[in-house]
Amino acid sequence: MSTESNDGESGTVEGDTTLAALSHASALVASVLGPVLFLVLADDDDRLVKENAKNSLNFQIVMFVAFMISGILTIVVIGLLLIPVFAIIDLVLVLIATVKANNGEVYEYPYTPSII
Repeated sequence: MSTESNDGESGTVEGDTTLAALSHASALVASVLGPVLFLVLADDDDRLVKENAKNSLNFQIVMFVAFMISGILTIVVIGLLLIPVFAIIDLVLVLIATVKANNGEVYEYPYTPSII
């Protein structure tokens, strides 16, 4: 499916909405590798897929670092509490991003820096 709108008010962008949504959903299965594949394999003129894959990759890098820090903090028990919290945050935000991307929007994760 493809949206043909580039309307500034609704935030939709022209591109393949299915691939854009899958660029987020792939992170649930392949963490960082899913968004990387979509970023590399997407057409150069498909801004929707490229931007969503880039945002998904940025978020997955942040989540990877958060899980690594939580793993280290399991020594002092606090990490055992943080790991499920980060897992729920990851799941919820990825599902929201998948729906938004399927609607033709470029979703930017909250509190996520632009690393890529």
